[in-house]
Amino acid sequence: MSVVTRFAPSPTGYLHIGGARTALYCWLHAKKHQGEFVLRIEDTDRERSTDEAVQAILDGMSWLGLDHTQGPYYQTKRFDRYKEVAEQLLEQGDAYPCFCSKERLDELRETQMANKEKPRYDGKCRNLTPEERDLSQPHVIRFKNPTEGSVKWADAVKGNIEFSNGELDDLIIARTDGTPTYNFTVVVDDWDMKITQVVRGDDHVNNTPRQINIFKALNAKPPEYAHVPMILGDDGKKLSKRHGAVGVMQYRDDGYLREAVLNYLVRLGWSHGDQEIFSIEEMIELFDIHDINKAASAFNTEKLNWLNQHYMKTMPVEKVKEALMWHLENHQIDLTNGPAIESLIPVFADRVQTLKEFANSIGYFYADFDSYDEKAAKKHLRPVAKEPLSEVQNRLNGLTEWQPEAIQSAIDSTAEALGVGMGKIGMPLRVAVTGGGQSPNLDVTLQLIGKERVSQRIDAALEFIKNREAQS
Repeated sequence: MSVVTRFAPSPTGYLHIGGARTALYCWLHAKKHQGEFVLRIEDTDRERSTDEAVQAILDGMSWLGLDHTQGPYYQTKRFDRYKEVAEQLLEQGDAYPCFCSKERLDELRETQMANKEKPRYDGKCRNLTPEERDLSQPHVIRFKNPTEGSVKWADAVKGNIEFSNGELDDLIIARTDGTPTYNFTVVVDDWDMKITQVVRGDDHVNNTPRQINIFKALNAKPPEYAHVPMILGDDGKKLSKRHGAVGVMQYRDDGYLREAVLNYLVRLGWSHGDQEIFSIEEMIELFDIHDINKAASAFNTEKLNWLNQHYMKTMPVEKVKEALMWHLENHQIDLTNGPAIESLIPVFADRVQTLKEFANSIGYFYADFDSYDEKAAKKHLRPVAKEPLSEVQNRLNGLTEWQPEAIQSAIDSTAEALGVGMGKIGMPLRVAVTGGGQSPNLDVTLQLIGKERVSQRIDAALEFIKNREAQS
């Protein structure tokens, strides 16, 4: 049998990190077995589902590169099919109309809870005769769940699981207005789409026995289930926005490479020995749903940052540039007015952890700045810096080769000639040409800024020192 997996989000919000991990696991399992990966939008909750949320899911999947081979299918376009299967269950005697009012059900629930019983439907309408069923009256359709025996399945993550049918009540499969409910539509979809493996969060474990019983009533084989533990924050609490539980596209906006996010997600609940770095090809080759961890995983932003920097340093420069361009455009950096961006990527990859940090750090290579970092200027652009700056400017202007080795030699010889330490030359020079006290190695920084621009900025720094001196 060919492998068919599915990712079936509800479009009631963005594609969050837990959903993205589930999608990745489904995608990897399908890819490994040369199978099909179905994208299904479970949009039957009409009040909460939005077009914006659908687009956020599609954008997130596209950015991550998790391409589906079937779909996207929309449940709201399959209502006729759900109605057909519900009628089939009614005809078989595996479903029945229920006429109980909301008031009766609320009262039943309150009584059961007061008696410390598990709230459940009491089957009042289960055995009504055809004469007692007035279908012109408002009613729902309930699945007639078996009352004896149990439901068992071998979960690919959690192992053998068993529920007594006595714990399960007759769930509603169609509401009063005829719209189908979640547990019913999922079964029909998984059956029609020939899904072989369902990978989903372990908050669905309680739904599984109900769904398996519907499969059995339809004489259909249930898929294999793999219920993945939730993701926790690094403090052991449920993942929230403060831990990083934001939409997947926020990670793009915050400067993470998709390769780093995928590598982080695959390890957030799955492992292969002690290996930490996985290419997409390695993930496909090595991934096995039976190796997903049984325990919950903790989100760790520091590890994600470490991975992102690793990929910035090791990926081909052109690939990093491709992802970086979106951020450079957002920062309105004119790449025609400075060095080739490819030359800056290896220089900054050791210094920043995200593409957003990168874009924030390189402005002085492409445009002059209006002011200096106040703290750096106060410390390093003082009257005592005038002579070192003037001397190093003369030596730099005299260079015939504008290369890091020659630039460093000019700086070294200035320090030697003036009999001062390197800090007395290097720091005023760094502030003068970059506007602040942090930059890559000074020789490379000056080489990339350009000879003419460096000289102009030293002139501006000398003028700045002169004006501050005059004001004091």
